Amino acid sequence: MSLPHRCTLCPRACGADRAAGHPGYCGADDRLMVARAALHHWEEPCLSGTPEDERGSGTVFFSGCSLRCCYCQNYPISQEGVGKAISTEHLAEIFLRLQRDGARNLNLVTATQYLPQVRAALDTAKAAGFLLPVVYNTGGYETVETVKALEGYVDIWLTDFKYASPDLAARLSSAKDYPAVAEAALRQMLRQTGAPFFDSEGFLQRGVIVRHLALPGHVQDSQAVLRLLVRIQNETGVPFIPSLMSQFTPFYKAAENGLGRRITTYEYRQVIDEAIRLGLTDGYMQEKSSAREEYTPPFDLEGV
Repeated sequence: MSLPHRCTLCPRACGADRAAGHPGYCGADDRLMVARAALHHWEEPCLSGTPEDERGSGTVFFSGCSLRCCYCQNYPISQEGVGKAISTEHLAEIFLRLQRDGARNLNLVTATQYLPQVRAALDTAKAAGFLLPVVYNTGGYETVETVKALEGYVDIWLTDFKYASPDLAARLSSAKDYPAVAEAALRQMLRQTGAPFFDSEGFLQRGVIVRHLALPGHVQDSQAVLRLLVRIQNETGVPFIPSLMSQFTPFYKAAENGLGRRITTYEYRQVIDEAIRLGLTDGYMQEKSSAREEYTPPFDLEGV
């Protein structure tokens, strides 16, 4: 699998000649750009353990993104191009180094724009003894074809489901088709992984975690997302791990798009109450105190 001359790796299908060095909608060209590669301690406990766990999740943050979320907490790398160009061979070495450092898994954050290089690096690393479960950390805006292309490479899908409303998705992420695209992708993820499987220490080895970040002023859409997720779970017959998040902080261009505050306790309580009513309780519900800037790592090229 090589870089495309007409890129269709993400749902934008922008057709950029990435192989010739022309950037796509995501901002990526023919270079492999990485912004950080280090042990990370702030994922769900079944991935990174407790904050005191010295091991954590071996997280690689890639530059660029196919979404345009106005509130992105990772905007320096998703929107502004922060990152360092590296070779596919060096990426494989990073994977192996994280394994030597004691990472519980390999966590690939927003990697789809580099799908050919990531698959090649995983092949190289596995040939050299790489054995960790691979987590694919995504905003949920993936084509079914890309999800299928990662079968055999990805053990755990850590995916967002951001919106039920196409209009809200268009306004906040420039992706009116987000709900339909994310639903189709999630169904394929569930087909590929099956039910969650944990090791003897309680760490996830295979399965799907579905995150939903509750946004201030949009409780009804959050509740609609939860109802949609229950329908998908019932129709596929495959359970996933729900993860409700309250950590929204008005980063980047959030304020100018009507998101200039954090979610209130009352708003978040309404979302949690709906999750409980629907039976989405076998997962995670983030504490309100998680809405703090220090949970966003510095993109200082550590480990790259």
